Amino acid sequence: MALPHAQPLDVINVSPLGEELEGQVSTSLIKTDRLQLLHLILAEHQEQPLRHVADECTIHCLEGEVEVVMPGGVRRLRSGNVVVLPAQQKHSLRARSTCAVLVTLLLLNGDAGDKGGAGAQTLQA
Repeated sequence: MALPHAQPLDVINVSPLGEELEGQVSTSLIKTDRLQLLHLILAEHQEQPLRHVADECTIHCLEGEVEVVMPGGVRRLRSGNVVVLPAQQKHSLRARSTCAVLVTLLLLNGDAGDKGGAGAQTLQA
């Protein structure tokens, strides 16, 4: 059973979990036709596969430390850091420590995938 998404105008808490971070699970906080917020929890050394989304996206490290790994390099994010990825940017996430990351996806009719190309992978939670 999927957890319900927040609705527009709902207040969503993404403050650091501190000692409660361990054992938490990733969730999709809100999803509309044009926007999705994902609260990802990654265990230390956990890696996600290489992926891309059709439009720009942001990756905001809420706590811990995570690397955004791209074919052209790595961006290390610490608590409070955010990076904007251009459309179609291939990337993966690699946790340097247990971390919480807020990912914001721009959607087209509820879809973050690449409509024009084969093999697009989208972030899911």
